[in-house]
Amino acid sequence: MSESPVKLERQDATAVITLDSPATRNAFSAAMKDALERAVNEVVADGSVRAVVLTGSGGQFCAGGDVRSMASAQRTPAEWRARMQETHRWLRELIALDKPLIAAVDGAAYGAGFSMALAADFVLATPRARFCMSFMKLGLVPDAGATYTLPRVVGAQRARELMLSAREVRAPEALSLGIAMELHEPDRLLARALELAASFAGASALAVSLLKRNTLDAGALDAALDAEANAQALAFLSPEYREAARRFIEKEPSAFQWPSPHPSPLPQAGEGARQGETK
Repeated sequence: MSESPVKLERQDATAVITLDSPATRNAFSAAMKDALERAVNEVVADGSVRAVVLTGSGGQFCAGGDVRSMASAQRTPAEWRARMQETHRWLRELIALDKPLIAAVDGAAYGAGFSMALAADFVLATPRARFCMSFMKLGLVPDAGATYTLPRVVGAQRARELMLSAREVRAPEALSLGIAMELHEPDRLLARALELAASFAGASALAVSLLKRNTLDAGALDAALDAEANAQALAFLSPEYREAARRFIEKEPSAFQWPSPHPSPLPQAGEGARQGETK
């Protein structure tokens, strides 16, 4: 029996969930999703857990979806939607967790990896952390709750820019945008996350639960997850996705480039004003 790609360990009253598939940069594979579901369900049910740390092994957080397995899957829109809903059941539990959740991010947090980091109450990162809503590069839409969490962190306009551009956000910008709360060197990252988690061991579990419930817009979260499942089911069947996946697997450049490699020339001084004049 192969080892689980997710480790669940205890550090006193803190549960540590580690994405542990370094060979795939902790990609969001079917096995990873199933193991995460088991870990999240166990943490939710354990009243002795007072805080949770979510991290990745091998100097990476999560490289996003397993494109090869997704591209080879033959599913109808209804089947894709059902698969998304299966993932959303435990992701909703993670986002709505009634205990403090701390993400310790080193290296890449791409696609669904970025989404999972956004599920946390606190994101700690290293200077080499990289965040990217990479879905557009594959002709897909952001999922794993990102359409709910990202606008709440950075605002609607910046969230759309990050989603539509699929550009990479390095650690200093992540800190300035509020995506990351603190930056720490790699050898200090987990220790700081555990330190922060331990501070809740003596807190009122009821007060923490009520506070988190009061700051969660459950209706908006459910609507966002439902919309993501519907949209992604359609996107997975599009020719744009199939071509983007082929390019990714064959290591060809993405057809979608941000910014454009061939930008339009800027108008000469006064040209825009003349074009906009009316008689």
